[in-house]
Amino acid sequence: MKQRHSPLPLIRDMVRDMVRIRCVEEELATVYREEQEMRTPVHFSIGQEATAVGVCAALRRTDVIYSGHRCHAQFLAKGGDLLGMVAELHGRENGCSAGRGGSVHLADQAAGFGASSAILGEMISVATGAAWAFARRGESRVAVTFFGDGASEEGVFHESLNFAAVHRLPVVFVCENNQYSLSSPLTARQPSAGSISGRARGYGIPARRLDGNDVGAVFEAAREAVADCRDGKGPWFLEFDTYRWREHVGPDWDYDVSPRSKNEIDSWIARCPIRRAVDFLSTSDSDIEADVSDWERTFRAEVHEAVAEARASPFPAVEHLLAGTYES
Repeated sequence: MKQRHSPLPLIRDMVRDMVRIRCVEEELATVYREEQEMRTPVHFSIGQEATAVGVCAALRRTDVIYSGHRCHAQFLAKGGDLLGMVAELHGRENGCSAGRGGSVHLADQAAGFGASSAILGEMISVATGAAWAFARRGESRVAVTFFGDGASEEGVFHESLNFAAVHRLPVVFVCENNQYSLSSPLTARQPSAGSISGRARGYGIPARRLDGNDVGAVFEAAREAVADCRDGKGPWFLEFDTYRWREHVGPDWDYDVSPRSKNEIDSWIARCPIRRAVDFLSTSDSDIEADVSDWERTFRAEVHEAVAEARASPFPAVEHLLAGTYES
């Protein structure tokens, strides 16, 4: 990890946040497999923590983010309630979406996590609409939308970038390019000429493509983008190269059922964003390794407490199952 301008205490805080997300998702993956009480599909972000943490570290609580189906990391990085998330995965009434949304439909308005959705690319337009509202009301707020490389192939991607550029909206488009859409590699879906961020530049939007496993670089890019948006110079586009370690959906590895080889996955594990940040800090912070171990114990205990509380919580009452739905 190269030297950067981010202060070391901030890097340390971001390491702590990445460790928490990693512990939460690893423990949930184990519980998901063993207890068979979470019946929602789950899309884990293990290996991609730096993009969520680095971007959210550049935001205010009043800023709002929107995500897609792989949303746990962004939810936690923005300050979303852990019990609310875990209870939602268990389908309980005290879940952040009242037990009705599952893993892919998280929300925590108080923390500035607007919504997530399993519909590919949907939240790109929603974040653009939120930014338009901020601009029209003259509010010093920024909207951020996280999405994968696959969503850049949807029509709503181009429509939203065009609209945001025309109206100079305070929205940051964050593409987590993890190289695959389901099991289809990027090279099989998009032409070799150009790039996703290059398409954003075609709309006159400032765009950068960076190493998404370098949390300091992610933060610095996000800080610049957010500051410009807040000053009325938006929108911005950030493309971060990263990689999910687990299967597309589910708690396991997918060496035998996808075109991804174990060697490919191992090569990305060697680029672990947490390990890289810890190695960077260790040259001047002799306590960081011990602190990471302490954090891991604390956070693994935290998620197990949340699981126990969620399992002891009631399911939505049958008579209220249609609450919040539209009626003709």
